[in-house]
Amino acid sequence: MLILTLSFACYLFAIRKRPLLYLGLVLQVAYMISRAAELGRLPLVGPHDTLVFLTASIAAFAVPFGFALKDRNRFFNVVSILAAVFTAFAMTTKQHNSPLPPVLKTFWFECHVVLAFMSYALFGIAAILGSLYLKDQQDSIEGLQYRAVLVGYCLFTLSMIFGGIWAYLAWGTYWVWTPKELWTSILWAFYTFYVHVRLRQWWMGKPTAVLGIAGFGVVMFTYLGVSLLMKSSHGF
Repeated sequence: MLILTLSFACYLFAIRKRPLLYLGLVLQVAYMISRAAELGRLPLVGPHDTLVFLTASIAAFAVPFGFALKDRNRFFNVVSILAAVFTAFAMTTKQHNSPLPPVLKTFWFECHVVLAFMSYALFGIAAILGSLYLKDQQDSIEGLQYRAVLVGYCLFTLSMIFGGIWAYLAWGTYWVWTPKELWTSILWAFYTFYVHVRLRQWWMGKPTAVLGIAGFGVVMFTYLGVSLLMKSSHGF
């Protein structure tokens, strides 16, 4: 937990010194590796481990997108704040250290979760870029937001496919209409709508920027809201 605390401090003070953002990322990767060595598996179960993975993914994806911006300071500042908030939340949640049930001991489950949270991270990056676009009205920023959403959408689609395979192996059906699956389909439909309307000239700019911001709200409810407020076959 000391490593995670240090990463939180790095993200918190990265607003003034950007290299601390990279150090925070390195520390979180080290923390995940230590957790994997301790547990003998990928640390991908429960809000603690998934929040750490989500935070590290956001910080990692922020690097290429940030350096594609002319004014990258505000972007990295928002990323640092978001990373600090998620890390602080992870520190307040309980670690899942018990052995995994047989239903989770499969390659498909790991691919499903990894791809899902990588897509969540990209959707978060897109939301940050959308907020910057609303302030600066630079077309290049909106274009970067679209790229983040498009890559995230592809990863999320793959995650749903792998999740369906995992569900079939676990329960004998590709889809179980629990609240998690329902909101997963809503999230996929939302970004499907974004990707398609973005091709229309009159949707480009402010409308899609707002959609990209709103989409991350749907992401957070699908991830945390459903898990904390509703009973589901998913515990993350």
